[in-house]
Amino acid sequence: MIQELLMVAAGVGAALVVYAGAAARIVKQYERGVVFRFGRLRNDVRPPGFTMIVPIVDTLHKVNMQIVTMPVPAQEGITRDNVTVRVDAVVYFKVVDPADAVVRVEDYKFAVSQMAQTSLRSIIGKSDLDDLLSNREKLNQGLELMLDSPAMGWGVAIDRVEIKDVSLPETMKRSMARQAEADRERRARVINADAELQASKKLAEAAGVMSAQPAALQLRLLQTVMAVSAEKNSTLVLPIPVELLRFLERAAPGAAGEEAVTPAPPLSEAYLRGRAAAEEAIEDLTGTSVEPAPREDGA
Repeated sequence: MIQELLMVAAGVGAALVVYAGAAARIVKQYERGVVFRFGRLRNDVRPPGFTMIVPIVDTLHKVNMQIVTMPVPAQEGITRDNVTVRVDAVVYFKVVDPADAVVRVEDYKFAVSQMAQTSLRSIIGKSDLDDLLSNREKLNQGLELMLDSPAMGWGVAIDRVEIKDVSLPETMKRSMARQAEADRERRARVINADAELQASKKLAEAAGVMSAQPAALQLRLLQTVMAVSAEKNSTLVLPIPVELLRFLERAAPGAAGEEAVTPAPPLSEAYLRGRAAAEEAIEDLTGTSVEPAPREDGA
């Protein structure tokens, strides 16, 4: 009798061990457990740690609560200004209601992926090329709103959406490069013209100062000579402006009210000997003497 009781106790103990092994479940820290009893959803979501279910009667589904990083395949579309582009993005989302994520949608990851691709193509068609290239923050917010609205019904919250890259055709890249080059050239010409205008104003002011103070012209000439002499030149050619000669003429004593008479330079001996030799040669050839032509200075 005792042996039979021991055998029954051993059988019950083995059954309890088997039952405990079949009913025991471990839910990790980043997971939540959703229990179905006879196919009906239980309201209690199992927290992380050790939990028990009824074997054969209950079914436990573990739902990952971590943020999921999902790349969106590149979508090709035509922008509002008729430019063909390829845009790819990345979506960050997480499950906030594990029961809805299991019951309301068959595969929430696949659903979010398809919704992201559709929304990305819609954003491309509603935006201009300049917005895709320079105003991505606004487009990211609009894309996030388009995804978050249906995802909330699936127990999923969209954390953020980022547009990664915008691919343009080669012809469009060359056109944009030419446009940028033309814009830079335009700015350079405007800056050069502005510099010329400012320089002309400063030169006009300098001319006014020099006209009031004639000595400033001579000082400026000396500064120019110093600047040129600093270079390693063997020959220095210095043109004398007419204004300087007139200034020196006016600054000469006795020049006011009368003009100074410049005497004619004297004839050199070489010039006289050459002229006499030429007259003798003409006389030998023609037999007539040649009278020297009178000079304007009376010589």
